[in-house]
Amino acid sequence: MIIIKNYQEFEAYLGNELGVSGWHTITQEQINQFAEATIDHQWIHTDPERAATESPFKATIAHGYLTVSLLPYFWHQIADVQNLKMQINYSIDNIRFGQAVLVNSRVRLKARLAAIINLRGITKATIGVEMEIEGEKKPAYVGEVVFLYHFEG
Repeated sequence: MIIIKNYQEFEAYLGNELGVSGWHTITQEQINQFAEATIDHQWIHTDPERAATESPFKATIAHGYLTVSLLPYFWHQIADVQNLKMQINYSIDNIRFGQAVLVNSRVRLKARLAAIINLRGITKATIGVEMEIEGEKKPAYVGEVVFLYHFEG
């Protein structure tokens, strides 16, 4: 895990990989809880029996937005951004889903610092992200997430 305490420390990583998170297993329980929270009960996510016979994947799959919602969890395993007044989730850009995440798959996040600018004392960091699926060549998704960091002093 990297530790970042100010703009200058963050900027030193520009263009470089920031790190890789640990693995996380996507369970049917997690998929079902996400379906409840988002009111998205499409059978391809929530009906294992039907998915086994009718889905091209032969199993349930995680919601794409479930995998995206894990970004903060994984990001905090990669970087510990300290000395903050506040952090704002600013945007998620150009997310492209490459492959479905089957139930019981293990996923992790790779991150790199794609861009960083100082907006009158506010750090705008664009993080390139790629969610890997263990044992698969294609990622679940690639894209960018943008955070605004208000560092102390």
